[in-house]
Amino acid sequence: MKHFFDAAVRGAAVGAAIAAAHALVNARLMRVPAAAPPWCREKVSILLPARDEAHRIAPTIRSLRLQTGVPDLEVVVLDDGSSDGTADVVRRVAGDDERIRVVTGTSPPDGVPGKPHACAQLAELARGEVLVFVDADVVLAPHAVAAAVALLRDNGLDVVSPFPRQLADGTGTRLVQPLLQWSWLVFLPLRLAERSPRPSLSAANGQFLVVDARAYHRSGGFAGIATAVLDDIALMRAVKRSGGRGVVVDGSTLAACRMYSDWVEVRHGYEKSLWSATGSPAGAVALSLLLAWLYVLPPVAALAGSRAGAAGYAAGVLTRVVTARHTGGRVWPDALAHPVSVGVLLGLVARSWRARLTGRLHWKGRSLRESS
Repeated sequence: MKHFFDAAVRGAAVGAAIAAAHALVNARLMRVPAAAPPWCREKVSILLPARDEAHRIAPTIRSLRLQTGVPDLEVVVLDDGSSDGTADVVRRVAGDDERIRVVTGTSPPDGVPGKPHACAQLAELARGEVLVFVDADVVLAPHAVAAAVALLRDNGLDVVSPFPRQLADGTGTRLVQPLLQWSWLVFLPLRLAERSPRPSLSAANGQFLVVDARAYHRSGGFAGIATAVLDDIALMRAVKRSGGRGVVVDGSTLAACRMYSDWVEVRHGYEKSLWSATGSPAGAVALSLLLAWLYVLPPVAALAGSRAGAAGYAAGVLTRVVTARHTGGRVWPDALAHPVSVGVLLGLVARSWRARLTGRLHWKGRSLRESS
């Protein structure tokens, strides 16, 4: 039994070291936006779905008003059945800026996620050659849109997902949120993902998503993925299936997002989506076992005096250090808690599947029971 345990620890240490090496390669290959992008000569539509966002949408609207280098710009905000005066806040902050208009959206069918339904409506209203989808909790740097469009065009891509810097303050958010960037930087071969249509080689973040309008409509857009909970990844996959190219890129200098403010919001947010990210109960079990083997077993063994375990733990910490330094995150002491972060994530995966199987999935007052 001890021989088997020691072999498992050594294998995990080797696997964690390989993952760390891959993260280092990805960090060097990851596309980074220009600090001084060229003037954008195309018409750009910024599309913002909003449901009960009155408490945080004002900074987002202010940042959209301050965009530079995009002279032909329109901003369309869709009020998705808000009950808190979100539209009034947008109009007040927009002031006399004629580029910004607010529209009232229609409700999605029962059980269908509201965001892809809202984004589909926005895309139909857009007049731009480039569509920029932005969430109501994202604040863009003044050059963000121009830089993102330059990344799209200069690299011959059809969709880019500049991953915003994730703001995390409380213990729960600091443990979990960095795993968003960590997951694709460690496990997704970025340059291969640009070219490959394989669904498994897709990552995206709908907080800030930039897509060529023709490629969007050719793929079927959000209307074609109306039931997707992870609509951002689903759109990336749809664009690739239709012959397009796209990838996630560094957006830490372009945008910042405080996705969740406390542990309760983290728990509810990941409950909604992690079941979809893992695909099936069997997939969730397999992924959980893999992550536990690579990143929980080594530090446990290290506590018992295993040198291989200590090496595996160090490799896991290194992946977090690389991720933080290249995506604008907090390095220390958070990286040292990587095994705890993974353990919390595994608990959230189990919670999400329990909610899925018992029909308790919901988000912003809407049931997701029929989502797939």
